[in-house]
Amino acid sequence: MSLHLLHQFPRLELLGAPTPLEHLPRLSDYLGRDIFIKRDDVTPVAMGGNKLRKLEYLAADALREGADVLLTAGAIQSNHVRQTAAVAARLGLKCVALLENPIGTHAENYLSNGNRLLLDLMDAEVIMVDALDRPAEQLAEQATRLEAQGFRPYIVPVGGSNTLGALGYVGCAQEIAHQSEEVVDFAAVIVASGSAGTHAGLAVGLEQLLPDTELVGVTVSRQAEAQLPLVERLRQPLAAQLEVPATAPITLWDEYYAPRYGEPNDEGMAAVKLLAQLEGILLDPVYTGKAMAGLLDGISQNRFRREGPLLFIHTGGAPALFAYHPSV
Repeated sequence: MSLHLLHQFPRLELLGAPTPLEHLPRLSDYLGRDIFIKRDDVTPVAMGGNKLRKLEYLAADALREGADVLLTAGAIQSNHVRQTAAVAARLGLKCVALLENPIGTHAENYLSNGNRLLLDLMDAEVIMVDALDRPAEQLAEQATRLEAQGFRPYIVPVGGSNTLGALGYVGCAQEIAHQSEEVVDFAAVIVASGSAGTHAGLAVGLEQLLPDTELVGVTVSRQAEAQLPLVERLRQPLAAQLEVPATAPITLWDEYYAPRYGEPNDEGMAAVKLLAQLEGILLDPVYTGKAMAGLLDGISQNRFRREGPLLFIHTGGAPALFAYHPSV
């Protein structure tokens, strides 16, 4: 199978090189099953994370349009907003971010530490909103205000998750296939599924390149029946753009995100501590901690379709650990 059309889409070379794919020997011994990790937490801009892959395409499009502002939105502790602000700084652009407080906390660490602190360091303009209940409209309204001030804004959707941004994770699937070639036959790949761009891009890429590998999305925001349309809304047009089929079933596990998006739970924090203590790798309370909780429970409940090594996609987010202290 081929994804040759991927190279026709302009992108900025922000990543520099493929991220490492590593075996986790101590966690593997602990679980009695080989576990590998794709280290997208070490992408090279502003403490790393998965959004840089999406921003390679989105920022290239912004420059093509002559934009001087990257406009986006997310939670106060959004990893996506932090990475968008970093890319804007690197390109000499202004960054404007609409931020919400999705858990309604007054904790000073959440309001001013972690990712929020980094936004101030990168001189992003922050506009607080009561809720991002209609983000596309809210971003469009803010774009109109910026245009009236003489700016040329480019809207980066929440999570960088549109078909253009999702191309970044088709590229990640290519990296995984190359890095595991003739070495590892992954039974499953596990990834946090939130705004769905990362999940959709992996789904398109892995179906072509590793069709026998199950892709499991662990939801971090909502139940599976609500998450599935978000993944499909991106997967189908993405596959159409690349002229490849997208017929593999979408697997979503939604038992691990409670009580809600942005609020840690005991299982997720136990997973964070386990990986820190066994491997010295830091997960986060909102995404990867909950996704790792899904992986751990999936093994104990024998939920994966076949035996064999598992690959965990580490999408980053460790700066949020400082925002949730001392709850950690």
